[in-house]
Amino acid sequence: MRMGVLFTKMRAAQALRRRSFLCYRHGTSREGICMRLIRVMAAALTLVFSGTAVAQDWVEYESREDFFGVNLPGEPKVEATTYMSEFGATLPARIYRAEEGRSRYSVTVVDYRDIRRILTEKAANCPAGAQTCEGGGEGGSGAGNWKMDRAGALVYATFRLFQRPGVTTTHYNLFFSDLVLGHQLQLANADGSRTFASILMHEDRLYIFEGTRPGELPPPVHFQLSVRFLDAKGNHIRYRDLYCNICPVPPLSR
Repeated sequence: MRMGVLFTKMRAAQALRRRSFLCYRHGTSREGICMRLIRVMAAALTLVFSGTAVAQDWVEYESREDFFGVNLPGEPKVEATTYMSEFGATLPARIYRAEEGRSRYSVTVVDYRDIRRILTEKAANCPAGAQTCEGGGEGGSGAGNWKMDRAGALVYATFRLFQRPGVTTTHYNLFFSDLVLGHQLQLANADGSRTFASILMHEDRLYIFEGTRPGELPPPVHFQLSVRFLDAKGNHIRYRDLYCNICPVPPLSR
């Protein structure tokens, strides 16, 4: 019986991935039908993986402040905090947290939009000749290395996850969510749980999505595959090609 349930779960996840790929590969769809289908299937997977009684509490959460959406087990608790960048900039951030039994979900959003000003001001107070502090100027890495800090934000955030005490990295790859390029990794934690993380950057905001579940439970695909980005009006953004935060912005599909 347990093998039959597991097979059903695997088939459901595979079906969603196939439909997601076809939507991305074939571009636009009238009235956003394609993306609505993905969101409906992600919600359906919540029922498959979590059980109907629990899954009824899941919501399609959207943050208008941080321009993202994701499926969560109820409204998250939001904490304002700060994040130290690789080159020493203290950046504003927010952490969205939700729990379901022994499973934990979080979204950390770090605002890099002011990185140039912060590190340029910091560089003005550097000791003379301290190149790692002063940076390479606007023709190079930027004052205070702000260009490198912004360009390497995904790598640095991933590195920080690798450095967590007691974790073993079991998977790491380049991927995209909603055609936004990012990093994806899986961590085995010291307490036997597993963390599935997706790290993306969109419009100079760094997004770290983490789902941590007991080791015996399947991956939180209903959380992972529901990530979406929003515009200033709260509309779902979808590009025609891969989006990279430091690259020219591709055209929208609508």
